[in-house]
Amino acid sequence: MGKILIVDDTLFMRTLLKNILFSGGHTIAGEAGDGDDGVAKYKELKPDLVTMDIVMPKLNGIEALKAIKEFDPAAKIVMCTAVGQEQMVKLAIKSGAKGYIIKPFQAPKVLEEVKNVLAS
Repeated sequence: MGKILIVDDTLFMRTLLKNILFSGGHTIAGEAGDGDDGVAKYKELKPDLVTMDIVMPKLNGIEALKAIKEFDPAAKIVMCTAVGQEQMVKLAIKSGAKGYIIKPFQAPKVLEEVKNVLAS
């Protein structure tokens, strides 16, 4: 089980993810509502994994992903995306994301992706 940082600009989505991850036995290291805060929290908390929304204010998920990977090349980041954002997902994977989960979240898929990335 891992210590996870949730980065999403929507409180509802953060809460939903938090509940799914708790149910899977994970610990929530922290939460951030935008990419800037996500990068700062990553540096402060050193989580095992980050769930990162792609579309956010200030610094989007791709930019935040790149900043975290620059700080820690071994960072494990799973992107959260809506259906129809395939190009953004491809760019995220190319930029170092280890996986992705699609909104609306389905608990079994979220937990399986997080487990796979933590094990990698």
